[in-house]
Amino acid sequence: MLTQQPLLPLPTAPEPVAARPARRWQWRWPVGERVLIALVFPLGLLLLWALAARNEWVAPQILPSPATVLAALSELAQSGDLTRNALVSFWRVIDGFALGAVLGLLLGIGFGLSSLFRDYVYPLFKAIAQVPVLGWLPFLILLLGMEEALKVVLVAKAVMVPVAINTDQGIRSVPAQYLEVARIYGFSRWQLLTRVILPGALPGIWNGVRYGLTNAWLALVAVELLASSEGLGFLIVYGRQLYQLDVVLAAVVIIGGVGFVLDKLLSLIEQRLLRWRRDAF
Repeated sequence: MLTQQPLLPLPTAPEPVAARPARRWQWRWPVGERVLIALVFPLGLLLLWALAARNEWVAPQILPSPATVLAALSELAQSGDLTRNALVSFWRVIDGFALGAVLGLLLGIGFGLSSLFRDYVYPLFKAIAQVPVLGWLPFLILLLGMEEALKVVLVAKAVMVPVAINTDQGIRSVPAQYLEVARIYGFSRWQLLTRVILPGALPGIWNGVRYGLTNAWLALVAVELLASSEGLGFLIVYGRQLYQLDVVLAAVVIIGGVGFVLDKLLSLIEQRLLRWRRDAF
């Protein structure tokens, strides 16, 4: 007679182990140390400049020392030439940037919202965008002369292209789910544009604005080098004609400093405008 063996308990499945979030080891430098690290490269470059200026293989009249350039900056500031020319360049950038940003925004919105407008206008826009700013200089000199309108129009062209392209891309990158929700709520076209499309495309639009400001500053200096009797670009030409390379480098330092400050200013504005994205995520 077979005896019934007792049933052994079935092995229980191990309890699932909660997934541990991956640790990201990221060293964060204190603010003071980060500032010092950021200054290493500029100070090293300044040291190399000073050593090269004192080297016997480099003639002092070819490469002025940092102290000579600083003295030229001080002299230009005291005489008022630096302030006057910097203000002229600044207002030229502001006028051209405002005109180009408005035109670029309108074109970008038209490209992003209307396929018919894009089919008719975008090929011509791309053809115009492929021609560099200085390529339009001889033609516009014949039309506008050498007055302020020439500088403003060329700066506006340099701004219009990146603003229009980034606005178009920003509008096309708005998720379709946002548009569906807006239609469900019965948004009008104006509400759809102002409450959904433009806020969703704002990061792309602002990138175009920043690139446009950078292009505006570069284009203005290039135009002032060739067709101007005032401005920071003219200071470079003036120093080269008199063989005052300290004045040339002083103007270059001011141009780089002003461009850096303008870009940082737009970066701070961007943090304010797009703060809602950080809060949302």
